[in-house]
Amino acid sequence: MTGLRKHAEAAVALSSTELKARAFRFLARREHSRLELQRKLARFGAPEADIEALLDQLQASGKLSEVRLVEQTLAIRGKRFGHRKLEQELRAKGVSEAQINAGLHGSKEQELQAATAVWQRKFGQLPNSLQEKARQVRFLQNRGFTLDVIYKVLSIKD
Repeated sequence: MTGLRKHAEAAVALSSTELKARAFRFLARREHSRLELQRKLARFGAPEADIEALLDQLQASGKLSEVRLVEQTLAIRGKRFGHRKLEQELRAKGVSEAQINAGLHGSKEQELQAATAVWQRKFGQLPNSLQEKARQVRFLQNRGFTLDVIYKVLSIKD
């Protein structure tokens, strides 16, 4: 039933008030980038000009903010993932390079702390063979940590 409802909603273009209400519902759940919100609102068949005008209005009023999106992403996901993965996720969301660099700048120490915490939860002890070391390195790389951070973590003595 809900699938039919979604198709019916998409077939009828939303009015500007409905479009604005929809945008507020999306933003109430979490922060969105301009590109993400544009993609979500475009699914409802609204004219591109209306969507762009609404997005401009939301940005001007401060309700749509890349800065808050970057801060929120770093606060939530920065404890489990490295800069490379966070950078990739933010790029995919359409966040500008300037905002990404500003958010990730100067937090090398935080990345090292996050990598150490993730490594400690998963492994807890230094590798005793090359195979185990390769396994731990791959795990941390998949989490988006850089090799210099990984090697610092693996050189820590208990």
